[in-house]
This record gives sequence, structure tokens and C-alpha cells, in this order.
Amino acid sequence: MNQTVSFSTNQSDAVEWLNTLGDASVDLVITDPPYESLEKHRAIGTTTRLKQSKSSSNNWFQIFPNDRFEDLFIEIYRVLKKDRHFYLFCDAETMFVAKPIAEAVGFKLWKPLVWDKQKIGMGYHYRSRHEFILFFEKGKRKLNNLGTPDVLEFPRVHGGYPTEKPVGVSEVLVTQSTQPGELVIDPFMGSGSVGVATVKNQRHFLGNDISDEALIIAQPRLTAYSGGMVVNS
Repeated sequence: MNQTVSFSTNQSDAVEWLNTLGDASVDLVITDPPYESLEKHRAIGTTTRLKQSKSSSNNWFQIFPNDRFEDLFIEIYRVLKKDRHFYLFCDAETMFVAKPIAEAVGFKLWKPLVWDKQKIGMGYHYRSRHEFILFFEKGKRKLNNLGTPDVLEFPRVHGGYPTEKPVGVSEVLVTQSTQPGELVIDPFMGSGSVGVATVKNQRHFLGNDISDEALIIAQPRLTAYSGGMVVNS
């Protein structure tokens, strides 16, 4: 029998939003900040997600600079309960920036997971086909299925919100690291794919994004997938 779950969306700066959440109030964090190295990819033409580009009708988002990672990770560590997980989507360049900062805050990096997008994307030297998901832990929590591989194979989303992730990728993370009825948050929710994966699997969701367009897209998606579930927004 499905549990009744809730979701909520908010529009704010990610760190400021996390400041409003209580200590040890969250069971899982999954997020994909618009990291600084995306600007470099944009400048050299290795991503099509340009602001109002011909290949996308979406506005580019506000970059979250590397020098704010410490503040972000401090807040994520604070709001997470003990013995919980934190997943961070990033590229190879950002991985080397984020890892030592997160570890200094108190997280343990278990390993980078690989999202295999199954088809190559843009680029010059070995065209991109994957993205990393850093798997951090606060304390110690056993995964629900120890047979799950560290390469997650899901095709990339074409024509969606900039850098949109497939719901299936987030479903793996949600179902591995939480139980039904627990709370998942995403401070950079974008189109809401983490939220959709969460409510589909009977977990509660809190999402935030600073972008107007993100809220416009995510709210109806979450409403549609929540079915008859209670919605707090």
C-alpha cells in the first residue's frame, strides 16, 4: 500500500534556503549545481546549452561559483541526519574541487559513480558520454541493494531543461539510500527530476531553485506525478 507523501517547492538561493531547514532534518540530498566549469564548456562550444541558443528554448541558469561550495556543504552536512547519504552530480573538473571541500566539512567520499549517457555528446578530445555522481556519506548507512553497479546506464534527456537528468538515474539513488516516507531534498532542483523520482517512490520531497523557469517546469511535473498524494507548496 502506498504511503501518503508530500512535496514542496521554493524559489531562493540554495544556501539561503538550506539555512531555513532544521538541523538533522533530512534523510537524503541529491543535487546538481550549475557548476563553474560549465561556463568554460559554454565558451569553447562544447555544450549547446547556451542562453537562448538555437538548440534550446531555455534560458541558461545562474552559475554557482566554486568558492561557495564550502558554505553549501556546511549547510548540507548540518541538515542531514546522522548515517545518511549525499549525491553530487558534477564533471571531472568540479569533482577535484568539490571532494576536498566536502571531506573537510565532515563527509566521507565512498566513490564517484558514473552516469553512462549511452550516446556521445559534444566535445573535441574524446567526446563526452558520461557524468560523475559523487557518493558521500555522513556517518555510515548501508545501501538497500548491494548488487547495484557503480555505472548507471540511462540515455540523456534531449530537448529538455538545460542539463536535465533522467528520472531513472535519480530513482536508483533515492531507492538505494532511503526508505519510503523519508525526506529527500534538492537545493538546485531544475526541472524537478529528483523530485519526480522521490514522490514516485513514496518519499517526501523538498525542492528549491533560484530560476523562474525551473519553478514553472518543476511544479506541474511534481503535481502530475504525485497523483492523489498530499501536496504542500
